[in-house]
Amino acid sequence: MTETVLNTKTLPEALSKLIRTEKVKIQQTDGEIRLIPIQEPIDYISELRGLLADYPQMSVDKFLERKHADKDLE
Repeated sequence: MTETVLNTKTLPEALSKLIRTEKVKIQQTDGEIRLIPIQEPIDYISELRGLLADYPQMSVDKFLERKHADKDLE
């Protein structure tokens, strides 16, 4: 069995439309070819940092203060 990892952009358009991940693992066994989408783990920390990217003036302390105030309102 051989395995290769490819970027889905390198696949023909008909195949790349069917696969919703950026990478795919190709396995070849006994004349059979399998395409297995590779799910990348989500980096939640960088996603959260992106939320504050538009507000460089907001410090972490101010952000936490606002979050605590929001909790108190609930």
